[in-house]
Amino acid sequence: QVQLVESGGGLVQPGGSLRLSCAASGSIFSINVMGWFRQAPGKQRELVAQITSAGTTTYVDSVKGRFIIPRDSAKNTVTLQMNNLKPEDTAVYYCYLRDQNKSSSSFTAYWGQGTQVTVSS
Repeated sequence: QVQLVESGGGLVQPGGSLRLSCAASGSIFSINVMGWFRQAPGKQRELVAQITSAGTTTYVDSVKGRFIIPRDSAKNTVTLQMNNLKPEDTAVYYCYLRDQNKSSSSFTAYWGQGTQVTVSS
């Protein structure tokens, strides 16, 4: 089983910055994707940003130019640098890992417990 431990959430004023980190441990075969989803109350969970094992990053349009997953990350970790935060960014942020068993071509998804990000108005 894989465990994801998140840190870095908190309260910040509009225009401020936060840095989320997620560390994975456990029985990992091969990380295919790590990234971040978020979910605000009453809204659907959405992909915020992700990075593949090949280093390809993807960002939801609303955070482009403000959020970034640094390339320089420790093994089995993913970081999300969030700059110029807006009230609309307020949500629970969930770390996501997609693990691949290359022998069977199977994928397993794992989720962190979620960390609250609140951008005050």
